[in-house]
Amino acid sequence: MSEGPERVAEALQACGIEAPVERFADGTATAQDAANALGCELGQIVKTLILLADGRPTAVLVAGDRQADTAALARLLGVSRKRLKMASPEKVFELTGFRVGGVPPVGLPGEWDLIADDSLSRFSRVWAAAGASDALFGTGTDELVAATGAQWAAIGKTRG
Repeated sequence: MSEGPERVAEALQACGIEAPVERFADGTATAQDAANALGCELGQIVKTLILLADGRPTAVLVAGDRQADTAALARLLGVSRKRLKMASPEKVFELTGFRVGGVPPVGLPGEWDLIADDSLSRFSRVWAAAGASDALFGTGTDELVAATGAQWAAIGKTRG
């Protein structure tokens, strides 16, 4: 099996996104670390959150300055709030082949529900994890959402 960033580079190419995978010595495991490394706004960092909606793998793309509104997400997915769970780090790895802090929004194996928080549309360009806790790629926001097949929805809320 390829190393995470190499797999992401292959997935980017497969979905038509021309974006190099960049590595950062200080690490980019958190949205704040990534924003600091890039010198961009926190909201321009795409967090790929992995949840289980009544057992269905669900990837939620949320701006770095937002949290997923799980009540809104549960309604959108047609499950009760109690049936929507954040995947454990072990389950994230099992489902995606990537460790938490490096889960990309592209190249996820199998069938997924993908949802992009509409707060990302504030930015024309965003950055996302690229398969390791020190790897990122940048691309157009609309290009990323189109390439992943994610559904736009209002599922983000202000952090805090």
